[in-house]
Parts: sequence; C-alpha cells; structure tokens
Amino acid sequence: MDKNTPKRVLFIDRDGTIIKEPPNDFQIDSLEKLEFIPGAITNLNRIAKHLDFEMAMVTNQDGLGTSSFPEDTFWPAQNKMLDTLKGEGIEFSNIHIDRSFPEDNAPTRKPRTGLLEEYFSDQYDMPGSFVIGDRITDIELAKNLGCRGILVKSTHEGLALLQEKGLTEICPLCTEDWEEIAGFLFQQERTATVERNTSETKIKVELNLDGTGTCQIDTGLGFFDHMLEQIGRHSGCDLKIEVKGDLQVDEHHTIEDTALALGEAFKKALGDKRGIERYGFSLPMDDCMAHVALDFGGRPWLVWKTKFKREQVGDLPTEMFHHFFKSFSDAAAANLYIKAKGKNEHHKIEGIFKALARSIKAAIKKDYLNDQLPSTKGTL
Repeated sequence: MDKNTPKRVLFIDRDGTIIKEPPNDFQIDSLEKLEFIPGAITNLNRIAKHLDFEMAMVTNQDGLGTSSFPEDTFWPAQNKMLDTLKGEGIEFSNIHIDRSFPEDNAPTRKPRTGLLEEYFSDQYDMPGSFVIGDRITDIELAKNLGCRGILVKSTHEGLALLQEKGLTEICPLCTEDWEEIAGFLFQQERTATVERNTSETKIKVELNLDGTGTCQIDTGLGFFDHMLEQIGRHSGCDLKIEVKGDLQVDEHHTIEDTALALGEAFKKALGDKRGIERYGFSLPMDDCMAHVALDFGGRPWLVWKTKFKREQVGDLPTEMFHHFFKSFSDAAAANLYIKAKGKNEHHKIEGIFKALARSIKAAIKKDYLNDQLPSTKGTL
C-alpha cells in the first residue's frame, strides 16, 4: 500500500469474538479459562496475510485493576493469547483496553470513542474499516466511528437485535462463523475503478465482481449500452460505465477505449487470482449458437470465428465487435475463443455478449479459503 493511502482498520473485540467469554463472571482471569473461538486463528491469519487492514483490539474489561479484577489475574491470559496469535502471524498495531464499569458511563467505554480519537484523521479510512464484535455495542461503536460492523452472533438473534436498534445498514454481516467473516472481507477486495482520459474519450468504469448484476451504462451508443449490460447482468457483476467519446467522428474510439478500460478493470479486480476458477464457457440464443471460451490466465489472445452479413446493427458497425473483444482480451490479459453461427445478426451479437458474461461468471468464481493459484507455473 502507498504510504499516503489512508489505512483501513479492523477494530476487533476480544471476549466472545477471538476468545470465548465465560458465561458466569465474564472474566478470563486464568489460563484455564483461555479458549479460542473456533476458526478465529486460521481466518485472522488469512486476513493478516492477504488483506491490507491494520488490526486494533478494542475491549471492555470491567474494573480491571480493582479488587474485582486484579491485574495479576488478567495479564497471564492476555499475554498468552497475544503470543499465540503472534505465532500465527497475527499482530495488533494497538490494544485499547477500557477498565471502567458500565455504570461509570466513561467516554472511553464502547460504544463511545474516547479510546479511539487518533483514528479520526486523514491517515485512516473509516468508511472502509470494520468493527468486529459479539455485542450490539460493537455495532454502535462502528456507527460512532463512521465505519461498518460485523456482528458475531447467530443470524436469527443478531438480525433481531440490529432491527431493534436500527443498525441493519451499519452491519452488512451477522454470523458466528469466522470463515464467513473472512470470506466477506475478501469479497470487499474484488472491485476496481478505472478512468481512461484521452483527447478522444473520457471513460470511467466501476466494477464489483461479487455484485448482483446491477448495471448503469451510458456510452452514447444505444446498442453498445445494451450489449455491455449483458456482461454485467449475466455475469452477476455490478457494472457502471460512463463514456464521453468523439462520436462526431465515429464510433471507433468509444468502443475501443471502453473495451480497454473494461478489460483493465477485470484485471485489477481479480488481483492475484488466487482461488478463482480461471476458465469459463458458452450459450445458445434462439436461432444461433454462441460459444465463448475464456481463460484469465495472464496472456492475451483472441480467436475470432464469426462473420456478419450486415455492416451495421443498431448504431454499431459490425466490424467493431472483433475490435472490441481484441481490446478487451489485451487489457484483461485473457484468452478468448469466440465462435457464433446463426441467421439473425442481432441474436448472434447478443449471444456472444451473453456467452462472454456466463464465461466470466464461471471464471471469476472464487473459493475464499483457497490460497492456491489455478496454475502449475505458480504465477498468472
């Protein structure tokens, strides 16, 4: 990460989130009481290894340092927990412990932010940060910090609490499963924004590989918009494309540069490609068969086995489709094999775009718990 880029933070609760909380006195005051939540260590390791979050522990320890919770009973278990996590590559940049009792209403006690004032600065990206904890006060803390929360509770119990407190928009995930938490945080990475500005076109592409197929597209070319929408809708990717091109000249620059920006967006959003399926293919449409084989393997290549009988469909010259897919292949560093046969040219072209979308959907599917590259070379 660039040193000038604001840092995202995971504010992680301790008891009930990383380690189990005793149900009677709620104090981990001996080594015998220290027990990790299943999956916490493995998935925190994945997060620390592959994502760029800074980790901070934020925990309320009622009356720590008083006769009700002497310090010499707290630190052995705390230090053992930290040493265990450090041995697995999990370290916290800061550990924030509030020692007050609930009735003190201290400004440092969650969900208040008195312990965390340093994070209200340009050095930190609060909208991109998360609070992870097992109590509704952790989600209230997320709201007060201006970030989002992950509630470590069963979905049924957690959603009821969130609805009661009006916090559903703050908390996009409610689960007791650390694998789901890690998967959700990894999903946040599969986005890209590409801007391409030249004397001929001004283009902005926003892509989310793990979306719902929501599209907002405006290139100035109606048929082109319709085809690009097929890519988003049928791949399940959220896709926003804004183009201002020199259409007073012709369509060439708009189509070519959009393909280059879109291909670059896929390349960026795929990241290191660990855990993806990598390959995908094909589709019939009415009178035609469109076949698209795709490989996000890191090398561009296009095989084009399609001919058109008309020079134009809608407001697009048919010769530009080969150029679109060649440009997309180059920028995405992907192999494309495209073949289509049929009588209706509109169906043939739309079939190709839909087949590309379904190929993309298959190829970008990712197992978030798999760190392996889909390659025997060890690189893509």
